[in-house]
Amino acid sequence: MPFSREVYIEREDFMEDPPSKYFRMSPEREVRLMNACLATCTGVVKDDDGNIVEVRAEYDPDSIGGVAPDGRRVKGTLHWVSAPHAIPVEARLYNHLFSEAYPEETPEGQDFTVNINPESLTTVTAYVEPALEDAHPGDRFQFMRKGYFVLDPVDSSPEKMVFNRTVALRDSWKKKITK
Repeated sequence: MPFSREVYIEREDFMEDPPSKYFRMSPEREVRLMNACLATCTGVVKDDDGNIVEVRAEYDPDSIGGVAPDGRRVKGTLHWVSAPHAIPVEARLYNHLFSEAYPEETPEGQDFTVNINPESLTTVTAYVEPALEDAHPGDRFQFMRKGYFVLDPVDSSPEKMVFNRTVALRDSWKKKITK
């Protein structure tokens, strides 16, 4: 997998002001870029609305492979993709079809369709490693911490790859922050 000066990480893998026990990237905190190196956040760039659009970091060149020669340990490991090598794809994130456990139980005069979850399908642009360029329709992959995906056999083309999530993974951190 290529490594470059600019990498993409998941938006939820960075917090400017994190709570305790947050082991992902934040200012002055060192994390491991999976199978690459250790990196420390040195600053952020924000747009005119105050949204973070870039995280600046320095990497430890002695930690290539993700292990520090001096033995220091980091708790957070992030997955990433090299920005200049990344391939944009469409990712379809399927969720529960109904917002109620018993969709047929509805107010009088309404049918089960009132309980259809409007967020049962979310489509996003994702960036994947260049090795997926050789994928064939029906091939299955695990996208780290996101779930298992299959390359859509109908809607995918060499110009536009479409991946459908078949199984989501549990996210223990998401559970903690929604409590």
